[in-house]
Amino acid sequence: QVQLVESGGGLVQAGGSLRLSCAASGRTFSTYAMAWFRQAPGKERELVAAISSGGRTYYADSMKGRFTGSRDNAKNTVYLQMNSLKPEDTAVYYCAAGSKFLTTSYDYWGQGTQVTVSS
Repeated sequence: QVQLVESGGGLVQAGGSLRLSCAASGRTFSTYAMAWFRQAPGKERELVAAISSGGRTYYADSMKGRFTGSRDNAKNTVYLQMNSLKPEDTAVYYCAAGSKFLTTSYDYWGQGTQVTVSS
């Protein structure tokens, strides 16, 4: 069982930056593939970034060059550094844990953290 708790969301102006954190419980965190998703009002949830257990990363096209995912297995934490934020990045951001990198089915989800980007 893994519990995930996101933090770091908030209100930021366009062009600004935020760093999201996702703290995980459990001693097996390092074995999980992690991912960040987001869901904007009226839109479907979409994958933002994925981080393998070994630190390999994948980014959705619209996030490439602006977002950076990373993990610190010693701290049981995964991060999402978001730069050059745009109003269209406004959404609830969720972290998720799964058994495989870029799996289509993640086993555990956090409660989400709101990111609002003002124009």
